Amino acid sequence: MGIGAISVIPWGKRVNDCDEKKTVMDDSDRRTYLKATGSAAVALALAGCTGGGGSGGESSDGDGETSGSDTTTITAGTAPGFPPFEMKEGGELVGFDIDLLSAVVTEADGYELGSWQEYAFDSLVPALTSNKIDVVAAGMTINDEREQQIDFTNPYYNADQAIIVRENGDFSPSSLADLSGHKVGSQSGTTGEGVAKELIEKGTLKESNYNTYDSYVFAVQDLENGNIDAVILDLPVAQTFADQRPVSIAFTYETGERYGFGIRNGDDDLQSALNEGLAAVRDSGKYEELRNEWFGGSNQ
Repeated sequence: MGIGAISVIPWGKRVNDCDEKKTVMDDSDRRTYLKATGSAAVALALAGCTGGGGSGGESSDGDGETSGSDTTTITAGTAPGFPPFEMKEGGELVGFDIDLLSAVVTEADGYELGSWQEYAFDSLVPALTSNKIDVVAAGMTINDEREQQIDFTNPYYNADQAIIVRENGDFSPSSLADLSGHKVGSQSGTTGEGVAKELIEKGTLKESNYNTYDSYVFAVQDLENGNIDAVILDLPVAQTFADQRPVSIAFTYETGERYGFGIRNGDDDLQSALNEGLAAVRDSGKYEELRNEWFGGSNQ
């Protein structure tokens, strides 16, 4: 969630994974929490998202623990509210990232997955570097700024950015320049925020017209309520919200982002193990199975 050269493309462009193009599924019953409206429902769906607590079990620090069988237990960190990658359903942490990391670690020799810890997105890198967690699985874009602080596995998903607006509303932008004079929101620490900050630096967007949020769920809530006019966010997440809420995608633009699992600098053994696990998951067909489950099996 770094910014490359921006190229506006018509809405309807397929979303890429790391190997091929696809579209996001229309049948998204599993993400029923997104149907909820009202701040109380949203707050419930994101319970624990801005803190450092675990998802139901006892909390544990990172910096892996080795069991008697020479298997190292690792702690994962994520940021719910980024569907369909990570979210809460009935108090349970679910999503593509959750299932994929679990499958990858199962194939990673010498490691097992312990607890999940939940943070605000912009707190994940500090949690990793301070040994509170061992791996980040949160739709995190590999970019130069982050690579100065942490390492990444091989990429597991490709994405672009999108602008969403209220469905059937009066505002229908077709380019970033059209955001001038309008109120725009994004999630703190994401690529969407990076795009907004570039627009502010260029003078296209007034700083007073930019709102930042701990979660995209809150940004979309504000959009629905008419408090802002548009949200900048990752395309697959935008598609999920558009499936479930009264919002629509105005336009998309290519940023060529690649998501990877974040790990500490110098944690070469874990990096190698996760890369091998990711390759095994792809080779076995498990990656395809999970992708079809969370994004749909059409147009593969």
